[in-house]
Amino acid sequence: MGEMDDLGTTYDGPRPARRVVSLVPSLTEALVSVDRGAVVGATQWCIRPTDLETTRVRGTKNPDLAAVRALEPDVVVANKEENRELDVRRLREAGVRVWVTDIETVPGAVASMERLLDGIGWERPDWLARARELWRGPLPEITRRVVVPIWRDPWMVVGPETFTSDLCRRLGWQTLPADGAESRYPTLDVEEIDALGADAVLLPDEPYEFTATDGPEALRSPCELVDGRLLTWYGPSLLDARTSVERRGA
Repeated sequence: MGEMDDLGTTYDGPRPARRVVSLVPSLTEALVSVDRGAVVGATQWCIRPTDLETTRVRGTKNPDLAAVRALEPDVVVANKEENRELDVRRLREAGVRVWVTDIETVPGAVASMERLLDGIGWERPDWLARARELWRGPLPEITRRVVVPIWRDPWMVVGPETFTSDLCRRLGWQTLPADGAESRYPTLDVEEIDALGADAVLLPDEPYEFTATDGPEALRSPCELVDGRLLTWYGPSLLDARTSVERRGA
């Protein structure tokens, strides 16, 4: 009996897996930190590490399934939120093994990556143990209230029960709207964002690339440009997020 992914599907492939395709930028960075040569395919959005040379299989929402199959992977790594269930199902119907992660909290991200690496027979990297230690413990007091947009036209913001909201909460930041959000990523207009009365609107450079001239000019609330990877990625970035992002709120 093999190991099971986060959604309960059994992995019955080689251990260690020798050919892996990753459809999740965060997990690509994590996998490459363990065995770069085994990551034979990744999406165009898998930009870390910056010198990664591997076959690109289009995007997270529109992967080239024929290209994925042609790579003859032992396993394809996906995520419940970032990738479409349809693509996962089509790959499995074609006989391709897919390991699906399901991540909504920082501790959950660490546990999910541990499960993935154990499941495909890879060693856990040192940074993963350090991340577990950095993000453990009780929640701190709330010191600031923030809004984190992830898109514009329409404006979409981070809502409750998301990885980013959990990461912010563990830094002592409450993401708004905190209660009564219509979805995990509610759509708001600029007047509604300003009406939330946040201490700061954190404008990341991904998935939408907010800049000094694209974002702040539309809002009356105080705005801060931030590294989106530190707020939205789970992987080696968890080490930088605890130090770099935490300093911003000091």
